Amino acid sequence: MVKRSAVAVTLALLCGAVAAPSAVTARRAALTSLEAGVLVRLNEIRAQHRLVPLRLSARLTEAATEHSEQMAVDGFFDHASADGTAFWKRIGHWYAPGGRGMWSVGENLLWSSPRVGPGAALRVWMASPEHRANILDPRWREIGVSSVHVARAPGFFGGREVTIITTDFGVRH
Repeated sequence: MVKRSAVAVTLALLCGAVAAPSAVTARRAALTSLEAGVLVRLNEIRAQHRLVPLRLSARLTEAATEHSEQMAVDGFFDHASADGTAFWKRIGHWYAPGGRGMWSVGENLLWSSPRVGPGAALRVWMASPEHRANILDPRWREIGVSSVHVARAPGFFGGREVTIITTDFGVRH
């Protein structure tokens, strides 16, 4: 049985000026300093609660990156894809159950204008009961982390400079 836990939070810090035309950061082989900081801080919080640290998953990171980029380019903020596909189906494309007995995924989202640091992102998530539950869920074993910074994000973001963070949690066994 797939347990679907979806949470979203919007953090809009309405400061900073709108910059040059939008461009989504190209895919990278390594985590950015923001992504690495989110992972480190998240695992510190899990350790404080005597939970196992989450291992970085390339597949979950691809799922998170694709979603962050799509939200930035298409100007929406939601767990579902722009075409309405449920988040767990979208993540399953990258992180499939593969015939395993147990499979589950979860997701935390955050956006900020113009930027946000790892500590601030984790403070916002930990202040939200749903996000906190995802971070402290003892089932999770793997995570994908993505951040995208866009100078002028359309639609929902109103042309503002934004940073979007997606964390995709998973377990398969």
